[in-house]
Amino acid sequence: MAILSAKPFAHRGLHAENGPVENSVAAFEAAINAGFGIELDVQLTQEAGAVVFHDSTLERLSEGTGPVLHKSMKALEAIKLRNSDEKIRTLQDVLLHIGGRTPVLIEAKVGQASPLALALAVRRALEGYVGPVGIMSFHPAVSRWFHDHFPLMLNGLVVSEEPDTAGSAWRASAPARFFAIQRARPKFIAYDVRSLPSRLARHFQKPGKRTFTWTVRTDQDIAVGRAHADQLILEGHAAAQLAGRKD
Repeated sequence: MAILSAKPFAHRGLHAENGPVENSVAAFEAAINAGFGIELDVQLTQEAGAVVFHDSTLERLSEGTGPVLHKSMKALEAIKLRNSDEKIRTLQDVLLHIGGRTPVLIEAKVGQASPLALALAVRRALEGYVGPVGIMSFHPAVSRWFHDHFPLMLNGLVVSEEPDTAGSAWRASAPARFFAIQRARPKFIAYDVRSLPSRLARHFQKPGKRTFTWTVRTDQDIAVGRAHADQLILEGHAAAQLAGRKD
């Protein structure tokens, strides 16, 4: 766990408006060169594979259309990322490129997919991977699956107390969030920086556990994150600041 949390994570890779696009190999390489870990997102495909992509639909981030879940891995690998020469990549291909050079946080974006199918897809992609890696999701079932079936894996839960991230019933109240953590059995949590400081986050901070915080974008976010979490998941101004300081 100490190796996983050794350095800040670039949120969706080190991307920029006039630079590499999010969740691209170029953004991941930029993160490595800046001395950051990498946070990336995965979606489930039609045949229960895992591709590196944030949204559940293709329109915003690629030249494709429709839900990722309705496309095969072969079809997705032919679709270009918007404003990039790169195409959508499988999780296995991206991990092969990273090659254990820096810590990696994989966020499983469940949406309409089966959380168990997505957890298994991630586990298959990780077969043989050597390097610090953590698997996390807003959905407690993903973390719990890794706890039950692969207890040596670093499993985590993504948590927010903010109303604009609503969509999962368990986030509706403090007791619901507490029981979600109990259900997930995570080794780490990734807590919304807007929700810090948090009594629930403080309750989780015990020996052997880690608290990360997302998405750190401003100097104020950096200060809050450093005061109330073990490591930062950052982008934009905050990433540029820390890359420039080489923290």
